[in-house]
Amino acid sequence: MNGPQLVSLISALAIMAMLFELLRRHRLREKYAVIWGLLSLAAIVGALFPALLTGAAGALGLQVPSNLLFFLSIVVLLGLTLQLSYELGRTEEQVRTLAEEVALLRLEVEGVKNATRNTIN
Repeated sequence: MNGPQLVSLISALAIMAMLFELLRRHRLREKYAVIWGLLSLAAIVGALFPALLTGAAGALGLQVPSNLLFFLSIVVLLGLTLQLSYELGRTEEQVRTLAEEVALLRLEVEGVKNATRNTIN
């Protein structure tokens, strides 16, 4: 195993260990952990068997395997960005709905307070 392979393997294993630690401390939700777990497993496989990347690049007609790696990385990052944007949109909608409900409840509480004050006076 040469230097870059070793660095890749150690990095992927470190990410996997950090992933388990974040899950253990409930800092990462399970649905995101699955994505990161699959990515780190792919990195481990790529580090252990670099010929797979070379073969896949050759099958796709690419001269340099790193071009395939960069392309796949960009696709994964775009997919993660799309997923997080979707989640952010859903969360913003929930926050807006909750803010409206709190405002309505606040009006109702103020109405009850005013009604109680008027009956006492």
